[in-house]
Amino acid sequence: MVTGGSSGIGYELVRQFLDHGHDVVIAADVGAQQAATALADGGGQVLPVQCDLATTEGVDDLYRQLTALDRPVEALALNAGVGVGGALNDTALSDHLRLVALNVTSTVHLAKLVIDDMVGRGRGRVLVTASVASTMPGPYYATYAASKAFVLSFAEGIRVELADTGVSVTALMPGPTDTEFFHRAGMEGTKADESAKDDPADVARDGFEALMAGDDHVVAGSIKNELQVVGGRLMSMEMQAKMHARLTEPGSGTD
Repeated sequence: MVTGGSSGIGYELVRQFLDHGHDVVIAADVGAQQAATALADGGGQVLPVQCDLATTEGVDDLYRQLTALDRPVEALALNAGVGVGGALNDTALSDHLRLVALNVTSTVHLAKLVIDDMVGRGRGRVLVTASVASTMPGPYYATYAASKAFVLSFAEGIRVELADTGVSVTALMPGPTDTEFFHRAGMEGTKADESAKDDPADVARDGFEALMAGDDHVVAGSIKNELQVVGGRLMSMEMQAKMHARLTEPGSGTD
């Protein structure tokens, strides 16, 4: 199952699973049926589920539909997420709270439900989409960067807890990717938006291969993402934040 599978990295993850002969459930708030139709000629069956994972009811409904299939979830890609661009004082509280509900709360909620079943069977694979942004403070999309820091830490933590259960957990860490993220987050016109971006198909392939290999994590896409992670470790948190701000400040792309 792939959450956020109707577009971007999630859509390409669905394609990876299909190309390798797996049946896939696509969970998304919009576009799930359209994605399933577009991918219908893949190597496996596609089942679309429209649900709002930013709500408890949406997660519970998705899980009920999964269990009704009477087929075990062998691989779970927790990929759904949104961003909110702009300074905290200039943006709506409701947008940030919805981000936390989707990026953080639903990840924990769905992981708990599905992983319990995996542990009961003694097998399963979980991919959690974090971000290169998870490794440093992210001014002008602070709740997004913080949410990705949470899910990265969450993935690394439960990976150790599950070490002897037959269930593996892998963190996917992409950098800027050519998706609708910047548009939807209101971050168009930033240096990050106008910079070179990775192909979501390449990111998904890296994530799929790492998942199937049982790797701890993968910094996906181009080498610049790995260099950013390594370089960030040499800076103080304040320096990291200031460097990041030059990429994400509204209007920075036109400077």
